[in-house]
Order: sequence, then structure tokens, then C-alpha cells
Amino acid sequence: MFKLSEIKELIKLVDQTTVHELEIENEGARISIRKPGRTEVVNVQTAPVSHTYAPAPAQTTAAAQPPAETQQPAGRDMTGLHQILSPMVGTFYRAPSPDAPSFVNEGDKVHDKTVVCILEAMKLMNPLEAEVKGEIVEVLAQNGQLVEFGQPLFLVKPE
Repeated sequence: MFKLSEIKELIKLVDQTTVHELEIENEGARISIRKPGRTEVVNVQTAPVSHTYAPAPAQTTAAAQPPAETQQPAGRDMTGLHQILSPMVGTFYRAPSPDAPSFVNEGDKVHDKTVVCILEAMKLMNPLEAEVKGEIVEVLAQNGQLVEFGQPLFLVKPE
């Protein structure tokens, strides 16, 4: 099974090279990445169930870049704050299960490997790490909300 961070790194690597297609199989999991002018994850399969990820139409204008209109929450002073963005289209979950406490809350301290939420895409649960050390200032998404690629999910005051 591929970790979300590994998939993101593969997309970046393909995007920065002249490689147009990459296919990798590892321990029953398979990922294909094609770049017809932009990087696009076209097929992710995990044995025995097949999962497919099709990028949102909003991605068609930029090569793996968040849409400009979703980069800054309206009416918010972003000076000195880091945004944790959604790397995919999916359902946002604040906790590992409905009866469990949230991974993080406003005021919590996080480090780069702290899991802040789960994004569900095609029945595949993807933990999202903070990737920055600091304090959660605001949670921007609601539990169970469908989120878009590049949508800000958390604001963090970096340390």
C-alpha cells in the first residue's frame, strides 16, 4: 500500500522530469501516473479491491497546483500562517471513528508527522500529516464535508 506522502512525492518527481508516464507495483498495490501536459493520478489499485482516482476538473489548468481561488480563506489575515491543503478530492474526517476524539483541535501543538485528519477517497482512508511544526489556529473544514483538491483544511502558526 502506498502512503499519501509517497504518492505526492511521485507526482512531484514526474512533474519535474521529462517522464510522461510512470507505473509502479509494490506488494499488491499499483499506481499509474501519466502526464499529458500535466501530472495526473489515473489509477490506484490495492489488492483485492480496485480503487480509481480521477482528478477534479478544477485541476485541468494547473500542474498539480491548488486552484488560486481556494488558497486563502475569505476575510482572514494569513500573515505568518501556514495552510494545510487537501492533496485530493475526498471526504474530510477529523477523527479515526465517529466516537473517537478529533486528531487535533484549535490550540493543539503539532509537528510535521502529526496526523491532523483522514481524507476518504474511493473507500480508501488517507491520513494527512501536518508537515509543519506549530499550533493549530483554525480548523477550516467540517467533519464529513466533501473537500476539493487544494482546499485549505487547517491554519497553523509555525514555530
